[in-house]
Amino acid sequence: MAYFPIEVRVWGDLACFTRPEMKVERVSYEVMTPSAARGVLEAIFWKPEFQWHVREIRVLRPIRFFSILRNEVKSRAVYRTARQWAQQGGGYCADEDRTQRHTLALRDVAYIIAADVALRPDVPEDPAKYRDQFRRRAERGQCHTMPYLGCREFSAHFALPDGGEPVWDVNEDLGMMLFDLDYAPNGNGRGQPRFFRAQLEGGILRIPPALYRKAG
Repeated sequence: MAYFPIEVRVWGDLACFTRPEMKVERVSYEVMTPSAARGVLEAIFWKPEFQWHVREIRVLRPIRFFSILRNEVKSRAVYRTARQWAQQGGGYCADEDRTQRHTLALRDVAYIIAADVALRPDVPEDPAKYRDQFRRRAERGQCHTMPYLGCREFSAHFALPDGGEPVWDVNEDLGMMLFDLDYAPNGNGRGQPRFFRAQLEGGILRIPPALYRKAG
């Protein structure tokens, strides 16, 4: 098993790393996605000088699914509409827009995220500076925002690993997994999804380094 400059253990009661092909119901991947792992790292420590490159996600507990029903709203928040309400009156009533949707989530999850600090080309700093800051924050339990496991209501606990956590030995073809979204340079907020063929080998999901080279 390879070891990387940054490793953090995350765990929680529930998680849902939603497959994008599921349009209405939420169905989770069997394991945390790279984008979800990066979100956890950024919640603990983030600076504009670097990006997190997630290299491995290690599964520490058996993969167990859990079916729940949740109340959700059908409409998305639109800034223009909210601004119009503020100026001309009106508002939003969640009770009239609510629907019940099924979620196939994961329960009792735990992972180790292994990652690198990738500095921007114009940053002269030593990456060790940011790695040390991350470790200090993780050791103290500090975070900028509360990290979560796929959905904001599924909060995550985190700590530095002690080095003795056994990886759950499972081998599984996960199919095409979402790697990230490539956003348009015009700032319209639209992203083009990128996928990769995901494999759990001995309980470890390895992210191909070429994906980050393509991302630039």
